[in-house]
Amino acid sequence: MINWDQVKQLEEDIGAEDFGDVVVMFIEEVDEAVDNLRTEPQLSDDDLAAAMHFLKGSAANLGFNDFAGYCSDSEKKAQSGESAQVNLSTVVTMYDQSKALFLGDVSKHTAFVPE
Repeated sequence: MINWDQVKQLEEDIGAEDFGDVVVMFIEEVDEAVDNLRTEPQLSDDDLAAAMHFLKGSAANLGFNDFAGYCSDSEKKAQSGESAQVNLSTVVTMYDQSKALFLGDVSKHTAFVPE
């Protein structure tokens, strides 16, 4: 579910001292985007595609591979006018699970210790 090699590479690329700030920013921004999906489940195809694109990119950067893959598939469906085939409950659940796993194990793989 989490690509720890990607996470470790990101930490090396930006530096351990800045990695925690990036994680916090990522979580805040993605929490907001996922909360929007919870409260606005009737998005247009274009809006849903844009939301999935943002989530896909953010998730991939921080190693949330399964979540990024689901968002990528969902983005393609929305771009094809098939938003009804995107299960927003699955998006939310996958993010919540990925986030919990990440925050629970990140200190085993990096210097970052979540508060």
